[in-house]
Amino acid sequence: MAEVLRNRAISAEQFPAEGRQRVVIERLSPEIDCGRFAIKRTIGEPVVVEADIFADGHDAVSAVLRFRHLRQPDWDEAPMTLVENDRWRGTFTVMELGTYEYTVLAWVDQYQTWARDLRKRLQAEQDVSVDLLIGAELIEAAAARAGEADGELLRSYAARLREGQEHAELALEPELAELMARYDDRPFASQYQQTLRVTVDRERARFSTWYEMFPRSCAPEPGRHGTFRDCEARLPYIAGMGFDVLYLPPIHPIGRTNRKGRNNTLVAGPDDPGSPWAIGAGDGGHDAINPALGTLDDFRRFVERAQQLGIEVALDLAFQCSPDHPYVRQHPEWFRRRPDGTVQYAENPPKKYQDIYPLDFETERWRELWEELKSVVQFWIDQGVRIFRVDNPHTKPFRFWEWLIGEIKAAHPEIIFLSEAFTRPKVMYHLAKLGFTQSYTYFAWRNTKWELTQYLTELTRTSVREFFRPNFWPNTPDILTEYLQHGGRPAFMARLVLAATLSASYGIYGPAFELCEHRPLRPGSEEYLNSEKYEIRVWDLDRPDSLKDFIARVNRIRRENPALHDNANLTFHPVDNEQIICYSKSTADRSNVILVVVNLDPYHTQSGWVDLALDALELDPHQSFQVHDLLTDAYYLWHGPRNYVELNPHVAPAHVFKVRRKVLTERDFDYFA
Repeated sequence: MAEVLRNRAISAEQFPAEGRQRVVIERLSPEIDCGRFAIKRTIGEPVVVEADIFADGHDAVSAVLRFRHLRQPDWDEAPMTLVENDRWRGTFTVMELGTYEYTVLAWVDQYQTWARDLRKRLQAEQDVSVDLLIGAELIEAAAARAGEADGELLRSYAARLREGQEHAELALEPELAELMARYDDRPFASQYQQTLRVTVDRERARFSTWYEMFPRSCAPEPGRHGTFRDCEARLPYIAGMGFDVLYLPPIHPIGRTNRKGRNNTLVAGPDDPGSPWAIGAGDGGHDAINPALGTLDDFRRFVERAQQLGIEVALDLAFQCSPDHPYVRQHPEWFRRRPDGTVQYAENPPKKYQDIYPLDFETERWRELWEELKSVVQFWIDQGVRIFRVDNPHTKPFRFWEWLIGEIKAAHPEIIFLSEAFTRPKVMYHLAKLGFTQSYTYFAWRNTKWELTQYLTELTRTSVREFFRPNFWPNTPDILTEYLQHGGRPAFMARLVLAATLSASYGIYGPAFELCEHRPLRPGSEEYLNSEKYEIRVWDLDRPDSLKDFIARVNRIRRENPALHDNANLTFHPVDNEQIICYSKSTADRSNVILVVVNLDPYHTQSGWVDLALDALELDPHQSFQVHDLLTDAYYLWHGPRNYVELNPHVAPAHVFKVRRKVLTERDFDYFA
């Protein structure tokens, strides 16, 4: 028998650390991959945290949301409230750049349990004399933990409760409940198993308007290579269209070996400038300026002039080399060699990039390689650059990006990294989790209402929205979609409105976009004929058919309406025509509501009945309301959920309505008559 008892004995090591913890905390959100990655916010945004919180038995539970900036030693707290069915919610607001952490603490609340039960007993007219003595003990214990003034107040409550049942109602006073919550010792509290993180960026990470431009094509006259001084002259044009980020493809020296000619031909002519992505020559590598563009001082002057006009300059990070790059001579161990002794050039079969050598991230000297690439980023930060568009990050190791971005943002939390990774969804999402601030998307190839609705629902209504900030581009130097090739001017206008209103960040490659450049290299290709990637182009910015004024109006609408500065507030509304899409965005307080209707057919007039979700817009179904088309300045009077729309793409392929919800007067009706 003694042997059996010994076998059944439980050692101290087998007991839980604290067996009296009774509260369970589960399914906390937002949480990315069990806390492996941080969620993203910008300064001033709320973090709404929910969790399932419950305990055994019938005792009341209390919970708080704990949060702090990493450089802050102590936790701040926000109360959590019960939503329904053991689901609790709390909110805090991030106010500084950098990293915050958060978790949830919950416990069985003895005072709340006592007060709740006392209320029930009083309603049932039961004797509560003993219950009042129990409450007095709880209050006296809290008084011992309180300061002098609050302690005295708590002791006075306890003393009166000890006087008898005639003072029972004192126990239910809100002031007492507040004091007891303040000095609760939270016995045997449970904390969520993870401490989670929030990466906090500046506002431009959430809301930005990008314009891509090749500096070498900025010369006002044909036959000359553009300079940074020429780019300065172009800045008012870009600012006039309302862009706040100007992205430049690589500005470094371009290699001569295997230089590509016009339209990506293998043999370059003597005057062909080559591809800017073939980085490196005798003049230097990733920390050098192409001499044809000017000097480093010219670049710094250009960046400063752009800032004066409200524009930030974004640079391309393309970690690859031409055969002439100094790295090839100085660090041959950073490149992979084939059996014949030649360096392996870049390939994406069947595409070949003979003018580019990829870096070998599996080199034994990988630490030195990482440090060198970090120094490249730091060099351009020192020149005033705060935004980087990263070329093909999915072709470099994930661990490298997590390290690099973490190192840079630890010292410079204001830096923005845009991931240009048109690859598989899980890879795109993983790069965003690793730290990329914004990401290119599949928007360019989502054309039908079903495609757009499904894709935007994924981006804005699932956990993806916690870490993936989309940046919508209707075109890039690599992407001229079939829709733009054949849809004419209406297609460009429709895609601009969609990009600019569906996503808080969007960009265009210009002047190709505003001049509706639509000629492909060949049928079935998305490459441009006479692509700027391989030659200097001359653009007539004053063409009468330019979309520059339309773009300026759309960007002004974006700027003036805070509803368009976010993505999580998107709501789709049914239309009985598959060629028309309708959606709305609104601020949290509904003070700004934007309703967008777009004709997806660039050839024909389309009409239909919009069925508005009035609850999402906080509109009274029994009241008429005004919609003001910000594109055409037209006003319409709508009533109820079902309203008629008709859009001729050759006149205006979209409505961007501002909704006015005030009760309309008889004078208003006279105005619309």
